[in-house]
Amino acid sequence: MTEFTSTILRENDLPTINRVGGAFTTQMVTPKCGAESFLNGFTNIPPSAAIPLHYHNCEESVLIVQGNATVEVDGEQFSASSGDVTWLPAKVPHRFINSSASESLRIFWTYASITATRTLLDSGETGPILAK
Repeated sequence: MTEFTSTILRENDLPTINRVGGAFTTQMVTPKCGAESFLNGFTNIPPSAAIPLHYHNCEESVLIVQGNATVEVDGEQFSASSGDVTWLPAKVPHRFINSSASESLRIFWTYASITATRTLLDSGETGPILAK
């Protein structure tokens, strides 16, 4: 068994993962650094773009770090801006839409499980959050 110690993770030292619509993600706290019960990271969504409608197998919380978002949750839309935090129960369809035509939307997400999955509503495809 590998023993881990606490650490400082620096976003610039970690790889980014390209996502649909020009968004990109940096996974921060993962089992690679010793996490046993949650995952977190950043996603940047370009102006006027959105991530696809999806749900997870566990709770998720998202902090709006920068920008303005339309947050679609189970068919309803809400406005959120920098400093706002969402809480999303497992299996509730949601997505984040960048409300700005000129500024990026930056979110910090946390999943309540290291085995978190994402299921896309359009295709029904399910995969692990930690997939590249």
